Amino acid sequence: MSTGPQVAVLRSDSVSVARVRSDRVAKTESVAIPNSDSFSTIVQLRPFKDHRLWRNGRLVHDGSHSQGALSITHLVEDWRCEHRSAFDNIRFTIDRGALRDFLLDNGKVDLPRLKCESGQVDSVVYHLGQALLPALADPDNADNLYVDHVLLAFQAYLVGRYGGVDLAPARQHGLSRHQLAAATAYLAEHASRKISMTEVASICDLSTSHFIRTFKKSTGRTPHRWLTERRIQMAQNLLLSETPIAEIAVSCGFTDQSHLTHVFSSICGASPAAWRRMQRK
Repeated sequence: MSTGPQVAVLRSDSVSVARVRSDRVAKTESVAIPNSDSFSTIVQLRPFKDHRLWRNGRLVHDGSHSQGALSITHLVEDWRCEHRSAFDNIRFTIDRGALRDFLLDNGKVDLPRLKCESGQVDSVVYHLGQALLPALADPDNADNLYVDHVLLAFQAYLVGRYGGVDLAPARQHGLSRHQLAAATAYLAEHASRKISMTEVASICDLSTSHFIRTFKKSTGRTPHRWLTERRIQMAQNLLLSETPIAEIAVSCGFTDQSHLTHVFSSICGASPAAWRRMQRK
């Protein structure tokens, strides 16, 4: 009897990310991977001792993968896999059309072929996956802006490292005064809730990746950093009152008091409770 894998999923407008793991596989059989015109990038979070993979009916892998090992597959082909041992990996799936749109947003016309030797270790994708683990542990409360930033970094690295695309930016202008005012006003107004990068970019009538670049050009900060600092300012104002810190955390857009404490301490150099005590002296 096999033990079903544990699956946690995050989705953005263009990329889905899943952590799939199983601590024990007692009996296995090959499983067909659903077809789609998408690219799947899988990175192993720990050594995968025994695994088989078929491509269009031909066995292409029979053995192990080390921690950090990477594989990229185009799911328009017929793939089957057989997990013969415990495993833990992160799977990035991006639609071919979405990847083409990402390249167009960055001034590139041609969608390259992604070339990756299966099983090669890639520390960059491994650490991008690690950066998403807290969000994957609690997808319903994940910070959408943070997730969007990581996934945009993943797409840029994917086409650069494995597609040979040079995404070195040309000289760019920032947002117009109207766009900057609209974007910051929207971020400030909705700072107490989860915000996606797409909804803010749409205020400026820009693609997500273009918006991030031009916002940073204008402010010196990414939208995620700007919003985080705004939330900390909101928390500081509330800390001058008698409002419980747990309530402050939720009202300022943080998941809970622990999340607020972690972010507040990293920016202010003191916990919310310690900062409150210092203001009362």
